[in-house]
Amino acid sequence: MSSQLSRGRTLLFAIACGLAVANVYYAQPLLDLIAADFGIDHGAVGAIVTVTQIGYGAGLLLIVPLGDRLDRRRLIVGQLSLSFLALGAVTFAPSPWIMLGAMGVVGVLAVVAQVIVAYSAILANPSERGRVVGTVTSGIVLGILLARVIAGSIADIGGWRAVFAVSAVATLTMALVLLRATPKEIARREHLSYRRLVSSVPTLLVREPVLRIRAILAFLIFTAITTLLTPMVLPLSAPPISLSHTSIGLFGLAGAAGALGAAFAGNQADRGHGQRTTAIGLTIMLASWIPIALLPHSLWWLVLGVVTIDYGLQSVHVTNQGLIYRVRPEAQSRLTAAYMLFYSLGSATGALLSTLTYAAWGWHGVCLLGATVSLTALIFWAATKPAAPEPFSTENTNQKVEIP
Repeated sequence: MSSQLSRGRTLLFAIACGLAVANVYYAQPLLDLIAADFGIDHGAVGAIVTVTQIGYGAGLLLIVPLGDRLDRRRLIVGQLSLSFLALGAVTFAPSPWIMLGAMGVVGVLAVVAQVIVAYSAILANPSERGRVVGTVTSGIVLGILLARVIAGSIADIGGWRAVFAVSAVATLTMALVLLRATPKEIARREHLSYRRLVSSVPTLLVREPVLRIRAILAFLIFTAITTLLTPMVLPLSAPPISLSHTSIGLFGLAGAAGALGAAFAGNQADRGHGQRTTAIGLTIMLASWIPIALLPHSLWWLVLGVVTIDYGLQSVHVTNQGLIYRVRPEAQSRLTAAYMLFYSLGSATGALLSTLTYAAWGWHGVCLLGATVSLTALIFWAATKPAAPEPFSTENTNQKVEIP
């Protein structure tokens, strides 16, 4: 089977994913500015991130499965075009309620990144699927990290609204580029009705133990990472540290090692070492909370913690994807929807719990919460490892689920 993914097209897909997913994370380093603008209490401002993640989860369930039925090229360009309009609504929102609604829509449409990931898995040679997914997912990693850097820098110059205005222009530009650069699909399409297409997502979760276990791991690891990232701006911007938003955004660059973790994990999954990579990644995430908890004493410890926890997270995340895409090749989009739905629920949970925890018990309370979630993930993986061997055999990859 010849691949339709050149290195240049794979890179373009990675950039598009980064731009799309960044829209979900721009608000995190801007929470204090948004709270001041709209008069929102710090304990409640995390609702902005939560609403966005809830929208993301809804998009995963309602939009991403369409990739198994519709032309993904049109689906991708259409979502990016609508994202341009939603970002414009955020930019000019006159009230917190309108902003919350618009951010929810931004979250729904940002799942275009997952449509692109599933599309790249379809276009790639099976022997290179892990590497391709790892490369495209690296774009998502960098998008998440650079979102904080870009948001902080632009906000210091033009305020938080300028961040979303710039993103709107970049998103529309990418839609036009992909319209010309994305290949037309020649793969067989599913002929299920929309209702049966969406309802088959939970069916896959019930019948596929690898998908189910990896989805729960996604919930736990993204609860942990969002527990760190959502409230981090609050102690860094407050006295005695009092960093600017540009400086706070630079902490995102410290996690760029996560992109290296994604590429490494993709190669390891292709070689059949997914379980070992998972164990290492989860252990690194748990250990990372030790330097993160030392934030009041040194910013360098926080930098170290951000580097290691992002590396561990992406190692597990890409391994998860590499394993589930081997389960049902004919249902790539629905597998993505099921898996990433748990990712979104985890991110929403972490955003909500971490801001409430910070308001009640401060930074050490946040670190205890994050470490507890990370430990739970490691214990869960160890307990379920025998039930979900890596699906590398031809028999496993050719099976299909019967949709009732």
